[in-house]
Amino acid sequence: MATYIFGHTTPDSDSIVGALSLTYLKNKLGEKCIATRQGEPNPETAWILEKFGFEAPMLKTEYAGEDVYLIDFMESSQAPKDIADANIVGIVDHHKLGDLKTTTPLEMWVRPVGCSNTIVKQMFDYFGIEIPKDLAGMMMCAILSDTVIFKSPTCTKEDTKACKELAKIAGVEDYKALGMEMFIVKSDVLSASSKELVLRDFKDFNMSGSSVGIGQLEVVDLSVFDTMKEDLFTAMKAQKEEGNRHTVLLLLTDIMQEGSQLLVVSDDNSKVEKAFDVTLEDNQAWLKGVMSRKKQIIPFLEPQF
Repeated sequence: MATYIFGHTTPDSDSIVGALSLTYLKNKLGEKCIATRQGEPNPETAWILEKFGFEAPMLKTEYAGEDVYLIDFMESSQAPKDIADANIVGIVDHHKLGDLKTTTPLEMWVRPVGCSNTIVKQMFDYFGIEIPKDLAGMMMCAILSDTVIFKSPTCTKEDTKACKELAKIAGVEDYKALGMEMFIVKSDVLSASSKELVLRDFKDFNMSGSSVGIGQLEVVDLSVFDTMKEDLFTAMKAQKEEGNRHTVLLLLTDIMQEGSQLLVVSDDNSKVEKAFDVTLEDNQAWLKGVMSRKKQIIPFLEPQF
C-alpha cells in the first residue's frame, strides 16, 4: 500500500516541490510513496516545474482509507474534506501546530524555518541520501519563494544555508538572480481573473470558530494592482459569501518596498484594525515591513477572535 504525500488545498511552490522532494527521499529509503496535489500549480510553480523538467504531482482530492504524509500544513481547513478518514503517518511543516488529530503515533519533522523544503533538505542530509541536480534546483527555488529571496522575517540561517548548498548541487551560480526571474513570473497578474488572483495563494484558518481566509500576492511592483482593486474586492466578497467566512484578507506584497497593501472584507473591520494598529481607509491599509502571512498576520489577528 502506497503512502500519498501532498501539501495544502491551494498549493504553492513549497507544497508542490515538497511533495516531489519528500516522495523521492521516502522512495529512496524503501518506503513506497506517491506525490499528489490538491489543486492546480500557480504560474510560479509551473515555471519551476518546467525549468527543471518535472511534471506536476497527480491531482487527488479524496484520501479516505489511505495512508497520507502531509507537507507544508497541518490545519484541517487546508486539508482534504475526508482527512478524518485518512491515516496520517507523518508531517513535514514549518507552521504553527494545527488542529489535525491522529489515532496513532506519527513521524514529525516540524521546525521554525522559512520553508518546508529546508526541512526536507535536512532530512536528505540526516539519512545520507544524495539529491539529484534538477530536484535540488526546484528545492532551491521553493526556498527562495517562501523566504522572498531571504527578505521575509521567517527566513533563518538554516534556510540560507540549505539554499546555497542546493544551488551548488544544481549548478546555479547566481541563485538570487534566478529568484528575481522567478518573482517576475509571479508578478504576472494581468493574465488571470480577479477570482484566480484572490485564490492563487489562499489559506483558510479557523479562529475560535470563525472562518478567516487570507490570500497573498507577491510582486516586484505594486502599481500593477492600481486598476484592479475594485475587481479584487468583488472577488473577495464573493469568497466571503460562498465560504460563509467572517473575514477575507488579501495581502498585496511588494518585495522591493518590503511591505504589503492589505485589502479587507469583514463582518467586523475593528478586529483587523486592532490586530495591526491601523485605521482602514476604503477597507485598505499599508503595512510597512509586513511580508509574511505566517509570522506577521496570523499571530496578531487570531487573538482578536
